[in-house]
Amino acid sequence: MGRNTKMLLLVLLAGALLVAAILTFIALGPGNPVPWLLTASLIAIPVLMRRSENRHFAVWRDEYSVGVDSLDNDHKKLLTLINHLQTAVRYQTGEEFEKEALEEVVAYTKYHFEREEKMMQDAGYADLEVHKELHREMIAKVEEFVLDYEKRGHEALEDVALYLKNWLVNHINGTDQEYSSLLKQKGMG
Repeated sequence: MGRNTKMLLLVLLAGALLVAAILTFIALGPGNPVPWLLTASLIAIPVLMRRSENRHFAVWRDEYSVGVDSLDNDHKKLLTLINHLQTAVRYQTGEEFEKEALEEVVAYTKYHFEREEKMMQDAGYADLEVHKELHREMIAKVEEFVLDYEKRGHEALEDVALYLKNWLVNHINGTDQEYSSLLKQKGMG
């Protein structure tokens, strides 16, 4: 079921609940719990919708910190750019915004990886080559998504946005945490 169909069904449900609440208030009076339950259901719809929408967006958490301000700021910026891409997915903002959001997240990801790898190299990080390979694999996967977007357009964006969000959060919480103490120890934090 498409997003527009879901939205139409929610609008119809909200309208039906509103009419039912008004009619039950008239027929049963305010002392009866039924109109109040219908009103509460009506109020719950936007709350539940907001909660459902928010699960698609990435939110910075303190536990993501690697203890290096410049890299934490990069990670925050990447989350923001991924959220811009997610906005393009969720709200069908148009081809121009989609392309711009996708290009920005890819370009900034490459910039961040170069900076992170340079810092790890300068600190003498032992697993640098393994970490670099993870970065190369991720960039290759994203470039596949970009090609898919060029072929299929908007419908390809949801896959790339979800992949980027999950990959970044898992990468920050996993392998990026492994270099954290070394960079802080070398005074790079």
